[in-house]
Amino acid sequence: MGEQKQQAQPLSRNKLLGVAGVGWMFDAMDVGILSFVIAALAVDWGLNSSQMGWIGSINSIGMAVGALLFGVLADKVGRKQIFMWTLILFSVASGLSAFTTTLTAFLLLRFFVGMGLGGELPVASTLVSESVKAEERGRVVVLLESFWAGGWLIAAIISYFVIPADFWPIEGWRVALLLTAIPALYAIYIRIKLPDSPQFVVKAESKKRSVFQNIAEVWNKKYARNTLMLWILWFAVVFSYYGMFLWLPSVMVGKGFDLISSFKYVLIMTLAQLPGYFTAAWFIEKFGRKFVLVTYLLGTAASAFVFGGAETATTLLISGMLLSFFNLGAWGALYAYTPEQYPAIVRGTGAGMAAAIGRVGGIFGPLLVGSLLAKGYDISYIFKIFCVAIVIGVLAVIFLGKETKQTELQ
Repeated sequence: MGEQKQQAQPLSRNKLLGVAGVGWMFDAMDVGILSFVIAALAVDWGLNSSQMGWIGSINSIGMAVGALLFGVLADKVGRKQIFMWTLILFSVASGLSAFTTTLTAFLLLRFFVGMGLGGELPVASTLVSESVKAEERGRVVVLLESFWAGGWLIAAIISYFVIPADFWPIEGWRVALLLTAIPALYAIYIRIKLPDSPQFVVKAESKKRSVFQNIAEVWNKKYARNTLMLWILWFAVVFSYYGMFLWLPSVMVGKGFDLISSFKYVLIMTLAQLPGYFTAAWFIEKFGRKFVLVTYLLGTAASAFVFGGAETATTLLISGMLLSFFNLGAWGALYAYTPEQYPAIVRGTGAGMAAAIGRVGGIFGPLLVGSLLAKGYDISYIFKIFCVAIVIGVLAVIFLGKETKQTELQ
């Protein structure tokens, strides 16, 4: 009882945002470093484009499994516990991947990394969404997502200085992956500082429901339209994101830039994510979730179209910055919008299932790029496919989505 009362005492908004956001930042750091490691492994291990695609896809397979498994468990054992354990899982597995000497072993560990990453994101956004006031909920969740840019920025800095370095006793990419084991220590801090969601603590009946009841409830007539919209939207966004962003350094190399220059350009592009988040955070409470999702996703599609066909460094850089700006702003709105579609008793399950469907898209995105490049297709053609996928996601929001701005969560 004493522990439950203590858990029910929420942190202030800023402290909650900071504690959850640092975990989110570590998640992004791992994903970001992987995109640079793939380019380095292609050189060190002589990987072809299909093998490179599998590294990104196995990560997404793990994320799909993790999002579903840990999303369901979050409705049974609580948001805080799952947030903590997913953090430990992905950081330890990522650190261990630094010691692999074969592609098979690397892929196996990346699966477990993906499980942790896939579980942590929807659970963390659900936790924060349930812990702040309705009038600022969207803005706070988008700001939570803005920590993703910080993680990518750290990843880009580490990758720029560490991966190409030749003065380490081991390869630079191994040192970079070792640094991704640090978040495991942060889980100890979370265990002490972070309370569970007030809504989960209060609604004890959620613990009595079976996992299968929760899964079935997501497709109940009352929520079926919301679920269909989210599944289409998540698939389109994750398919295009991982197809494009995991390949950014490799695409730059393919367009004639050396590895170090490519890392530098991607670092600059990453900086554009921050204003993308901050503008989305302001618009989301002023104009609503649907407005931000539609506007920023259409901006993503247009930027991707230009980036795919760019030939000069200037065009690549400007379109890449706009791609980062719009795409990550849309991600922030997506994470704010998703938990608002369901009541507390199935919120983790609904958000986790939607994220899992999205991760299926994340499996096919990198594989598609690798496969089409191997067959000789131009990158501009490939990026047009992602543009079409994004537009399909926009149509789902317009015709199936409902506005949830400042509505009280059940």
